[in-house]
Amino acid sequence: MLNPVDALSLLCLLPILGGGAYSLLTPFTTQRFLARPLSASDFQPPVTVLKPVRGLEKDLKVNLRSMALQDYPDYQIIYAVQDPQDPALPLLQELQAEFGPEKVTVVVENIQAGANGKVNNLLGALTQARHEVLVISDSDTVVRPDYLKTIVAPLADLQVGCVCTPFKLIQAERWFEKLELLAINTDFMPSVLFAEVTGASKACLGPSLALRCSTLEALGGLASLADYLVEDFELGRRVWTNDQQLVLLPYFIEAVVDLANSRDWWRHQVYWDQNTYLARPWGFAATIIIKAVPFALLLVALRQGDALSWTILAVTLALRILSALSVAWQLKDWESIQALPWLPLREALAIIFWALAFCQRTVTWRGVQFKLTTHGKMVPLNLDS
Repeated sequence: MLNPVDALSLLCLLPILGGGAYSLLTPFTTQRFLARPLSASDFQPPVTVLKPVRGLEKDLKVNLRSMALQDYPDYQIIYAVQDPQDPALPLLQELQAEFGPEKVTVVVENIQAGANGKVNNLLGALTQARHEVLVISDSDTVVRPDYLKTIVAPLADLQVGCVCTPFKLIQAERWFEKLELLAINTDFMPSVLFAEVTGASKACLGPSLALRCSTLEALGGLASLADYLVEDFELGRRVWTNDQQLVLLPYFIEAVVDLANSRDWWRHQVYWDQNTYLARPWGFAATIIIKAVPFALLLVALRQGDALSWTILAVTLALRILSALSVAWQLKDWESIQALPWLPLREALAIIFWALAFCQRTVTWRGVQFKLTTHGKMVPLNLDS
């Protein structure tokens, strides 16, 4: 009969082997996803772009301005804030003056339909939308001139309910921003592409999506999403359970990472895992079997640092780094390649964020704390008894 140490050592091999296999597969699933053709449609209807804004984020003017420089015939951009004292408002008015009120609309509207601040902000923007086709784009994203015609093209097919794009983080300057960048670019996003290619699950990515107003209304309307933490997943779930297609394009946009301090980074890492847990609890729980690095470290401790355990750790780390390098190279993600020395630390900490997603029932969004309730909904703590 095995003693407890030997039994635990054998258990550690399951996620080590699972994570090793996953590291070998993700470069190939990324390659297959990127090889998919983009829609070759000339479908270019008038579009309204909804841009919810709050505060002066890093490179905000560059990010917002990129949307106003689209190679697209007819589109309206709505920059929306909720607070008339928002420090970003003068910048939005400056962009409106530069590009004209026919292209740029600035909305200041404090709608409180629920706990999700982004949805509340979008509801204010939606009141001024002029067109049937909507593109929702986060304020921290920067897009190329062909973005609009690329994301709108699949909507030519009436069976397509929603279109979204993957994204990668850029401009990570401090150590905790580099860890954030690696979490998204070398872990979260490759896992999304892996699930998409293998058919394991679907994803609706909120930073960049397109759909019709009529589709949104048929799915319950924007206000019905206002109490969900993961409003994008809930929207996607409604699309694919309504027998419509959700298209994830092989077209990456960029999002600027902007964290004030290491505490914000820690909260944001927990937030990302809480998102994934609430979207797919069982699938998220199952990811324990691919967290190879933490269990390789545990194996070293259990075996008191013998030669075999150190060899297993070295091979595990090498596979993980080479996998991340391959994915980053395919995405032309030079920042992640430069940040790879931080990857072992990020991988070691990942098990902590994974565990906290199960037991931590609060989340901080834009400085406000919320309590998570059933079915991925949330309520402000100060309103909850």
